[in-house]
Amino acid sequence: MTLYYSLVFALLTFEIGTFLVLVAPMPFTVKQKFMKFLATNPYVAKLQYSLKISLIFTGILFFDAVQRMLRVVQEGQAAKSGQAVQDVRSETTFAARKFYAQRNVYLTGFTLFLSLILSRVFSIILDLIQTQEELQAVKKGGSASEDVTTLKSRLESKDREIANLIRQGKANNAVLDDLADSQNAAQGGSKKTN
Repeated sequence: MTLYYSLVFALLTFEIGTFLVLVAPMPFTVKQKFMKFLATNPYVAKLQYSLKISLIFTGILFFDAVQRMLRVVQEGQAAKSGQAVQDVRSETTFAARKFYAQRNVYLTGFTLFLSLILSRVFSIILDLIQTQEELQAVKKGGSASEDVTTLKSRLESKDREIANLIRQGKANNAVLDDLADSQNAAQGGSKKTN
């Protein structure tokens, strides 16, 4: 195996280990501290950034491996359709090339697929921990009931303010109607005198 496929294999084993650690059953407090550490540590962020860059190169290797595999399969089909006399060594060489091409496709493909799964599992676990923390806060009930009472009192005061504004609006509307009627009467009376 060449050096870059050896590095892809090392990346794949690292991803498998990380996945197993993420989904391993742990007590809530341990998992909470572990996930907070992974989410907030700057060294872990740098490691994630370098892994994303390596996954770009793995994607390039995946497309290259797919092209090589297709080329090997086409060469095999051309050799079979030619019906030329083949010896055992050429068949063995072809089988080895086909195996290596398929191995490289599967290796890079699984690495890319597992990286997508890891990112999604990580975000799901963080959401789960956050939801469990909110649930614990609601179960304690002290702050939630106080929040509800303060919100209800604020709502009642806003309702009173709205009622006062409606009354003031009606009073202002009545005053404006009276002023408009008196203005119309004054203008109408002055027009009649002319």
